[in-house]
Amino acid sequence: MIDFRQHIGQAMHLKRWTRIALVVGLVALAAGVGFYAYRYTMRPVTLTVAAGSLDGEGSRLVSALAAKLGSTSNSRIRLKVIDTGTPLGAAEAFAKGQADLAIVRGDATDLVGARTIVVITHGVLMMIALPGQTIDSLDGLKGKTVGVVGGEVNRRLASVLDSEYDLTRAKVKFVDLRLDELPAAVQGKKVQALLLVTPISGRYLTMLRNLFPRDAKRSPTLLPIESAGAIAAAIGAYESFDIPKGTIRGSPAIPDDDLTTLRVPVYLIARDKLDTDTATLLTQTIMETRSNMLGEHPILAQISAPSTEKDAPIRIHPGAEAYFSGDVKTIFDKYGDQFFYASMLLGMLSSLAAAFWKFMMPEPEGGSPPPERLHQITRRIRDAASTAELDQIEDEIDEILGAELSRGKRDTIDAGALQVALSRLEYLIGQRRRMLEANPS
Repeated sequence: MIDFRQHIGQAMHLKRWTRIALVVGLVALAAGVGFYAYRYTMRPVTLTVAAGSLDGEGSRLVSALAAKLGSTSNSRIRLKVIDTGTPLGAAEAFAKGQADLAIVRGDATDLVGARTIVVITHGVLMMIALPGQTIDSLDGLKGKTVGVVGGEVNRRLASVLDSEYDLTRAKVKFVDLRLDELPAAVQGKKVQALLLVTPISGRYLTMLRNLFPRDAKRSPTLLPIESAGAIAAAIGAYESFDIPKGTIRGSPAIPDDDLTTLRVPVYLIARDKLDTDTATLLTQTIMETRSNMLGEHPILAQISAPSTEKDAPIRIHPGAEAYFSGDVKTIFDKYGDQFFYASMLLGMLSSLAAAFWKFMMPEPEGGSPPPERLHQITRRIRDAASTAELDQIEDEIDEILGAELSRGKRDTIDAGALQVALSRLEYLIGQRRRMLEANPS
């Protein structure tokens, strides 16, 4: 009997260590899952961006921005730049699904599913009559040749002007010019006017001034687009804009007064399927990073919020709109319902864990706690029909007591309850034994 109780005690001791190992394992697993979830949530997001411009400045600008983000340790946005050579190439790469983001002009076509993040800059239309020409309006272009700088990039704009002013009937001829062909075309007088679209910034204005020698008697003339308002109302991609006096040159002033023309926004676009939180983070990162790059890239000062109107040519992304409107949701705003249901689920899991723990806990020998088993023996004592049966009951009581004393090495024994139960049973056994000896029948 003694060996049997020792084996039982060892088995119970082993189960306890098994339970401890199980609990430690579950805690480690939960901690590991939580750490992985945190790292997954805070991991950097890499987005591919297609960019291109006639002079290569667009790709260099985005590459500089990508390098800045990559060197910032707390930035969660990473940009991978794809140089497409031209704005049209960027739009095509975006349309083919080769990039998550793209730098495109507002008059680009085939931008289904695109949403704006920020306005990078505006390209301003400049219709320039070359020095020596007596042209002061678009009507004066009759029979002249206009060089379209950038060719395919600006063909749509040339077509819009042609349609508005009926330039084909006036026998105006449009020819494509690459950027590197521009100086020779101006000096060789192959064209009488230029159509070009450029941001109004120091870099591009300097390039334009260097194209024409400083000569008060032979200065270029900017031609107004008097129908700019009507064109902008009909074609949402364009906006009416006034070029300030003296923008190209101050003395003599070119233009000599504020001049009405058209401009087209240059967007950073993303897919409408881009996660809202990622779009918000991207917008925030760009707006916060640009201030550190203005010394090297002053054009970044022109970055602004896109239109939030529903009829905008390219609608703003909800994530960018949330940033510019100051409606960025906190984690509790976004996941309030999840937190509520998670707390309910946690309560249920706690109850299940308690039940599971109770199930895993080893029961005392015999199933029920010793005081309860001893109490159940009282009825058997009263019903005992012989002293032999009482002897058997006393042996069983000894086994229960021995097992309880063995368990007491590891757990606290309820000595008071056990003592009361044993005294009660001892009294009942003695009383029943005297009754049986007095009346054996």
